Amino acid sequence: MTDVLTPETLAYRIMALHGVELLLATEESGAPETSWGDRFFYVGPDRKLPFATIVGRDTPGWDEASDLDRPGVYRVNVHAGAAEFERLLGYPPAGIEQRRAAIDFARLDELLPHPAYGRQGWICVLNPGARTEADLDALITVAYRRASEADQRRQDRHGR
Repeated sequence: MTDVLTPETLAYRIMALHGVELLLATEESGAPETSWGDRFFYVGPDRKLPFATIVGRDTPGWDEASDLDRPGVYRVNVHAGAAEFERLLGYPPAGIEQRRAAIDFARLDELLPHPAYGRQGWICVLNPGARTEADLDALITVAYRRASEADQRRQDRHGR
């Protein structure tokens, strides 16, 4: 276990999973400037929906609850799905709305619902460290498996 996982270390771990593709948001990739440097992880070439992302800035007017503009703060987001979301957080994704006012989305090293995509089953961790590392690794594995299965179904449908 580590004190704090760096975004680079975490990206390396995710990229070590078979078939994972990384899209790095840059000016050249056509991403908006507020996303430059963010990492999006996919399984398969379709890139329909990432299963995990690593972001380092707030998106003004949209996603500011995590206060990512603090020095050294980043957030890893993982598409957990409804069942895993409820298992880890104790309530279904739709339950975020009743709890939103009581959630401190800026807390470090804690499993939290994603402030913007929690209703879709996304979980996040700001500056993951010793407290969340094992759960985050397991969560990434679950999301990776779900993405791999979805990619396989797409390939089967399209005869690839």
